[in-house]
Parts: sequence; structure tokens; C-alpha cells
Amino acid sequence: MRLPVTVHRARLGATEFRVVRPARPLVRAVLLDRDRYLDIRLDEDAARRIGGLWTLAAASPRSLVHLPMRGNRSPSGEPPESGTRPLDLVLLHHSLQFAPSRWKEVRGRLGPGRPETVTLSGPAEGDGLVIDHEARHHRENRDLFHQHVHAETLFMTGSAKVFRETARHFLDVARHGPGHAPAGPEHPHFCTEFHSCDGTLGDARELHVEYCDRWDATA
Repeated sequence: MRLPVTVHRARLGATEFRVVRPARPLVRAVLLDRDRYLDIRLDEDAARRIGGLWTLAAASPRSLVHLPMRGNRSPSGEPPESGTRPLDLVLLHHSLQFAPSRWKEVRGRLGPGRPETVTLSGPAEGDGLVIDHEARHHRENRDLFHQHVHAETLFMTGSAKVFRETARHFLDVARHGPGHAPAGPEHPHFCTEFHSCDGTLGDARELHVEYCDRWDATA
């Protein structure tokens, strides 16, 4: 998988931060904070690219992977929902020890960035990756996601392993979502979930990922 991105750098004092963004905006994707859980709605293209960016986060422990989404429109036919708020998303390796409180200042210093194309290997397609589901539930498991919300942004912090193993959530939506609605009009809903019982969530809320094929023409 070849993934076009832009690479940005911002300096705060003596520290320089590397931020990676998708080269094209993810216009048909929204991330909603529903208080008890989080909800991502997206089309096939956004699902595939987010799966790639999820895998990139596993391979780039010194980078912040930023997915701007909070200004996007919701899928067509869905009015704004009270009690929810749209968020951006940042993926980062726990070893970076980045404080979310610094994000607003870092974000404000990012320029247009340098275009690059990243080549992701086989596991980015979700094939051939063996997951030890039993080990996830061991007390010693440290490959867990932790979340923070700051400056209208959800921070998903985890290890390379947990990013690599969970990218398939988005890749499954990209593969199966478009064919599901026409094949089963009575059950057009196709989704997957980062569930509390999966053994991948530490201090983190459940994350629901849903395929949506109806978007405004301008989106």
C-alpha cells in the first residue's frame, strides 16, 4: 500500500516535533465524542487510508500522526446530534511521552508540510498477521490504547503492536462495507468496534467504526 502524506515539523523550545498528515483531506470521515463512547463514520476511501495511517503509527514511533476531521460534515441525511462533539484524531506511540496539553501550540506552528509517499508492507492490508488473542487478556499485557481529549482532539496512545494489530478494523470496513448495503438492504449497517472485552483498551473508551455510503456531494 502506497500512502501519500505530508510531513510537518514544529519546534517548541529545544524540542522539535514531527507531525504526519494525510496528503488529501479525509473529507468523508467524522469522529464524534458521544460521552460514553466514541464513534467514527467513514466511507471506503477514508477507511482504507485511516487503516494505512494506523499502520504508519506503528512504524513511526517518533511521529504524531494527525487526522484533521472535526470540520467535516456528517453523512447526508443525518442532522447534527445534540450532546456530541466532533474531534480531530492524533495517533502516537507511548514512548514519545507527548503531553496533549502541548498540542494546540504545536498545531498552530505547522506549515504546509513536505509531500512524501510512504510504502506500507503486507500487514497494512490486514493479511498474514497472527494475533494472540489470549495473551491480550493477561495481566502483564501492556499493549493497550490510552486516550486523552484536549484541544478538540482525541489522542490514541499505544504500542507499535496494538496499532499494527488493530488497523484491520478500518481495512475490514473498506473491504466489506461497500458490498454489504446492496447485498442486505434490510441490514445496511456495517461496522466494527474497539470493544472493552477485546484486550486492547486500557484507560480508553470503546470506539465504534461504521461504514457510511451516503454523503453530500460537496463532501
